[in-house]
Amino acid sequence: MDATELFGPVIYGYSRAQAMEDGVLVDVTPIAKEAGITLPTVVTRAVWDICCEVPQDPRGPVVGQDERGRLWDVVHLCAVQLRAAKRAGSKGDRVHFSVNVRQADHRLHMAQLYAVVGPGDDPAPVLTIVEEGED
Repeated sequence: MDATELFGPVIYGYSRAQAMEDGVLVDVTPIAKEAGITLPTVVTRAVWDICCEVPQDPRGPVVGQDERGRLWDVVHLCAVQLRAAKRAGSKGDRVHFSVNVRQADHRLHMAQLYAVVGPGDDPAPVLTIVEEGED
């Protein structure tokens, strides 16, 4: 028995590709690969807005900040945590990690994130980086 026989026809579907088109997910695979992550990787819009986008301060730019550098911090710390979990023999589908990000008022904010591995639009594994509480 397949899922349609059991549950009926799909009423609405929203693919990972559609979420990327809509900007709900942001593809960061190229820089994630530089950090050693081999899976296709996205961050949620919330992670992008909080951790990657450089905040605008009316008093002037937040010195030493750019999107690529902020994104690198996210994917690099994620990669470090993924390697640590692998070395520890973790069998879970997610790792938790924190990233310090500079806010518009120049103070640091500790963003609590996790990375989860699961299927994308097909059964192949993909990685999604999410802010804690976004579920």
